[in-house]
Amino acid sequence: MDDFTLSYDYFDPDSEGLREALTSTGNGFFCTRGTAEWEDMGPVHYPGTYLHGGYNRETTIFDGRPVLNEDLVNLPNWLVLKLRIEGEAAVRFGNVEVLDYRHTYDVRSAVVQRDLRFRDRAGRETTLRSRRFASMVHSHQAALEWTLVPENWSGRVEVITALDGRVTNRIVARYRDLEGRHLDPVSPRTFGPEVIALKVQTRQSNIYVAQAARTRVFRGDEPAEVDRTLHQLDDYIQQILVFDVEQGSPVRVEKMISLFTAQDNAINEPLTACGRHVRRYLDFPEALAEHEAAWTELWDSCDVQLPREPRAQLLLRLHVAHVLQVCSRHTARHDAGVPARGLNGEAYRGHVFWDELYVYPFLNVRLPEITRALLLYRYRRLAEARAAATEAGHRGAMFPWQSGSDGTEETQSVHLNPLSGQWDPDYSHHQRHVNAAIFYNVWRYYQATDDLEFLRDYGAEMMLEIMRFWASIAHYNPERERYEIHGVMGPDEFHERYPGTEKAGLRNNAYTNAMVAWIAATAPRVLDLLPPSRYTAMRARLSLTDEELRTWEDMSRRMYIPFHDGVITQFEGYADLKELDWDHYRAKYTNIQRMDRILKAEGKDPNAYKVTKQADAVMLFFLFGEDELEELFERLGHAYDRDLARRTIDYYDQRTSHGSTLSFVTYAGVLAALDPQSSWERFMVALESDVSDIQGGTTKEGIHMGVMSGTLDLLQRSFVGSSIADGVLYLEPQLLDRLDGVALSMRFRGTALRVSIQGDQLNVFAEAEGFRGPMRVGVGGEVHELGPGSGCEFTLPPQSSSAQQ
Repeated sequence: MDDFTLSYDYFDPDSEGLREALTSTGNGFFCTRGTAEWEDMGPVHYPGTYLHGGYNRETTIFDGRPVLNEDLVNLPNWLVLKLRIEGEAAVRFGNVEVLDYRHTYDVRSAVVQRDLRFRDRAGRETTLRSRRFASMVHSHQAALEWTLVPENWSGRVEVITALDGRVTNRIVARYRDLEGRHLDPVSPRTFGPEVIALKVQTRQSNIYVAQAARTRVFRGDEPAEVDRTLHQLDDYIQQILVFDVEQGSPVRVEKMISLFTAQDNAINEPLTACGRHVRRYLDFPEALAEHEAAWTELWDSCDVQLPREPRAQLLLRLHVAHVLQVCSRHTARHDAGVPARGLNGEAYRGHVFWDELYVYPFLNVRLPEITRALLLYRYRRLAEARAAATEAGHRGAMFPWQSGSDGTEETQSVHLNPLSGQWDPDYSHHQRHVNAAIFYNVWRYYQATDDLEFLRDYGAEMMLEIMRFWASIAHYNPERERYEIHGVMGPDEFHERYPGTEKAGLRNNAYTNAMVAWIAATAPRVLDLLPPSRYTAMRARLSLTDEELRTWEDMSRRMYIPFHDGVITQFEGYADLKELDWDHYRAKYTNIQRMDRILKAEGKDPNAYKVTKQADAVMLFFLFGEDELEELFERLGHAYDRDLARRTIDYYDQRTSHGSTLSFVTYAGVLAALDPQSSWERFMVALESDVSDIQGGTTKEGIHMGVMSGTLDLLQRSFVGSSIADGVLYLEPQLLDRLDGVALSMRFRGTALRVSIQGDQLNVFAEAEGFRGPMRVGVGGEVHELGPGSGCEFTLPPQSSSAQQ
C-alpha cells in the first residue's frame, strides 16, 4: 500500500466478494462492483451495477402470506468482456494457471486495475491488464480497457463483449428466499458496427434502463481491423471481435459504455440517448485523463493528510473516495438520498435510513451543495410523511425508518435470523428518532453554510412539521409534570418491546426525548430566522397557532429524561432488566456483536437483558457539545454534572456489543476528550471495519456509508475539534502527537479554509477566491477574524500525558 493505493497481490476466492465491494467504481449517479469482467455471477463473483433511485417492488408469498419488499435493483451487467484463444474456452481464473496477479485500486481516481499473467492448458503464456472507471466528468459514462500481450505465442483470439440483462438480486444470502427478479427485457439494438445496446424495464416501478457499449481494438494508437459477429436475445446482446495477435506485441481493447434511465433529464428516451452519447465519447486514454482531472479537483476540497499515521491516512482517503462515489456533484442533479450501504451492493435493500446523520458533517464543510440536494430528497417526500402521520393518528410529518422511491415505510415486516433460521417480526419501524435526525441534519447544514434561502424555501417547513409530529406523539403526565413519549425504539434496536409483552415499542427513550426537547427549543429559532413575509406565510400555510408554539416551549422545558444510579437511563425500565453474563458469551462465541441473534437462537429474549447493540443514550454526547448539553439539561430542570458523560459512557460501554459499525464511530467521538487512547483505538476499529470486514461477511453486500463518512467526521470534529457556535468556527484539537502534520480543507459559510497542525501550532488560512466574510475562527477564548487570502496561528495548550499516549 502507498498513500493512495489499495492492493491485493494474490487471488483469494473467499475474499473476492469483499474486494469487489471495496474496489467498486462509481461517480455519484451509478456504481459498479469491482468484479473481474471475465467472470460470471456465482458463489465467488458478483457483478453488480446500481444507481440512485433505481428501485422496484416485488411480492413474495412467504408461509402463505404476501410479503412486499422494495429493492435497489441490480442493473444489466455491462462488464462482460471475455477472451478466447484459438477457439478454446473463455479464460477464467478456474481454467488457467495464474502465474502473477495483482488487483489494485487507485483511491485517487477510483480506478480499479487487475494485472493477470497466466498460462493456459496449451502452455501459452499471456499478460492481461484491465483498467476501468465510472466517469466523474460524464455521469452516464464508464470505461473499461484491456492491454493484452501474448508472451510466447502468436495466433487468433476472440473477445466477447456483451450487455447482460439476465441478472437478479442475490448477493445477500438472507434475502434469497424473497423475490429477486426485478427486470423485464425490452429490446436489444445496434448503433452501427461498433455499438451494441440493451433496454430493460423494472417490473413494477416501470423504469426504463438502457446501456450501450462501444468496443474497439487498437494496435499502438491506431484502430485495428477486426471481424465482428452479433448475437442477441431479448435480454442479452453480444459481439465477438476476432483478430490476430503477435508474440510480444501489445493489443489494447477498450469498451466505452453509457447508461441512461427514463428518469434522466434532457433526453427523449434512454436507448436512443445511450447510442447517441456512446458514439461521441472519447477513447479510453483521453476519457481517463478527463476523469482524473475531475477527481483532482475533488481532492483539493476533500483530501485529508495524516502523515504520522500512514495506515489511517490511507483508509481515510479510501473512505473519502467511497463517499464521493455515492455523493458527488452528479448526485445533486438527481432525486437521490443516501443509501446506508452505498451503491455497490444490496444490503438493507438500498434504503435510506438515519445514517445521513453521519454522512452530512463531512459534506457540509466541503461540498455543501451536495448536502443541500440530498436534503431535498426528504423535502420531496414531505407529503408522504404528512400522510403517514395522519394515518397513524398524529399531526405533522412522520418520516419512515426505511425510505426508498417514494417515502413510504419500506421496513420489512419480517427478517431472517441467520443463526436460528427463523423469520422474526421486524419492529424497527418504531425508530421514530429518524425524524429527529432529519431535523438535526437541516439545522447543522444551515449552521455550516448560512444558507437562509434553503431554510426559507424547504428546511423550515420540514423542521416545523417534524416538531408538530413530536408534539402530537408526546403526552403530558400530570403526576410527573413532564411530557412523555411511548411506543418508540431508540437507536439500540436490540430492545423492541418490554419482556413478556407482544406490544412493540418502549416508554421514554432518553435519546429520543432529549432530542425532542432540543427540537422544541430550536424550532422557534427557525421561525425567527425567516424574513417577516415568509414568517407570516409559513404560519398561515401550516396553520401554526400561538397555542402550539406555547406547547413547544413547554416541551423544551418539561420532556421526561429517565436517570438511574447517576447515569441517563436508556429507556424507562432499562434499569430493571437482567444483567448479561458477558464473559460466558465471549468465551462461547467468536463474535458477539449480534447478541440479539445469539440470544434468540438460544431461545432467550434480548429484550429482557441489559444488552445494547450500539450507542443509544450515548448518542447525545456525540451529537452535542458540552455547552449545548448543559444548556439543554438545565432548561429541562436538571443540574448538569460535567461528569455525567463519563459515567453514562462507561456504564453503557460495558453493556454494548457494538453490533453496528456506527457504534465504534460514536464511542470514538465521545471518548476523544475523556480517554484519547481508547478513542483512537476505536477510531482505528471503525477505519478497519469495512476494509477488514470486522462483521464477518457483511461488507461484500455493500460498504457502510455511515462508518466511512463517520470516520472522516471523527477526524474533523472530534480530533481536530471543529464546532460551530454563534457564527464562529471553533477548533479544539485532541491527540496532538498523532495529529502532528495533519492538514485538511474545509468550507465554512462559503469560504474555503485550509487547517493544519504542526507541533503545538494550529494554522488556519482563508482562500481569497470565493471569500465570504466575516470569517471568524477561534481556539478556546481566542477568536480571530480572517480576511480574504489571510491566515492566523494559534498556540495550542499542552495536553495531559493520557492525551498523548
